[in-house]
Amino acid sequence: MTVHLQNSLWKLRTSSNALYKSVYRRCFSTQDVIEHRNRLFNNEQKRQKDNVGRIEKIEVRYLGLPSNETLIMNKNLSTPFNCAQHFSEAVCENAVLALINGKKLWDIHRPLEESCTLQLLHFKSQDPNLVNQAFWRTCSFLLGGVLQRILKENTGLHLHSFPYPSLKSGSFVHDISLNVDNWNPSAQDLKSMSIEMMKFATENHNIERLEVSHEIALEMFKDNPFKREQLPNISNQNKGVITLYRAGDHIDISKGPMISSTKYISKVKIPSVHKITKEDSNLYRVQGIALPSGFTLSAYAFDILGQRAKRLNTMYLPVESADPIHSDEAPSMQQRI
Repeated sequence: MTVHLQNSLWKLRTSSNALYKSVYRRCFSTQDVIEHRNRLFNNEQKRQKDNVGRIEKIEVRYLGLPSNETLIMNKNLSTPFNCAQHFSEAVCENAVLALINGKKLWDIHRPLEESCTLQLLHFKSQDPNLVNQAFWRTCSFLLGGVLQRILKENTGLHLHSFPYPSLKSGSFVHDISLNVDNWNPSAQDLKSMSIEMMKFATENHNIERLEVSHEIALEMFKDNPFKREQLPNISNQNKGVITLYRAGDHIDISKGPMISSTKYISKVKIPSVHKITKEDSNLYRVQGIALPSGFTLSAYAFDILGQRAKRLNTMYLPVESADPIHSDEAPSMQQRI
């Protein structure tokens, strides 16, 4: 699309939000939108790397197997995964999340910003709750990407949000908006979603994290009325910073953290979709369950979990908050990842 047309659409948006949404959808396909977001993500990622400047050294005290070690790493460049590479392939393979200074969760591929202690977490850690929450959050995030892949243009899909992960709820979820009044996917449709999510997982995408300005995030999500509504509050609560995640070409807003790669998802089932409402929008909650790699469960046991996950997950429905946002605070603080 030409710059002139893009500018015209911005002017149109300010005069009529509903009309803008309609025209924007006709002018830009879902693939156009995805490519635009990824160009902005790549450009900002490169800009930040180029701005690191003179490389400073930091001291990272690694605590864990095979032995405690002190590593000299590069500030704002080296990641927990780079630290793991100093040990063994097994250490690299098992690490899905990091713990900094014994208290702050950190994405495996996120550059370290200062000297610190480092622990690498995995699914069989002594206390797996933090890793399990990151796994559930990651599944919700990836589900949005799957829905973008499989739903046709004429459904008018907009990703709305995905709630703070609650393991007790029995499912991970992603809330979406469609221009379909009563979407009721068949058992075969649900199976196709499950298969597509497994395909996405086996593509083995590293999950990237990037902090951007409010202005860049607004440009990335200018096609999505829900994100545009959510962004000001997120920005205000985080000093103008918006945290994004990317897997493959799928980008969304989340404070995180998330697990390091899609390859750690070994089994998925999308058992249900429920219509929820917010004003005049057709909002739907898509629900799923998954197992991390390295864990086995009989088909019978997994089916029981799937049956439970069919029931509407009522955790933090959009209708419960007039101003849902993405962060990683408690849900009572209006959290919707």
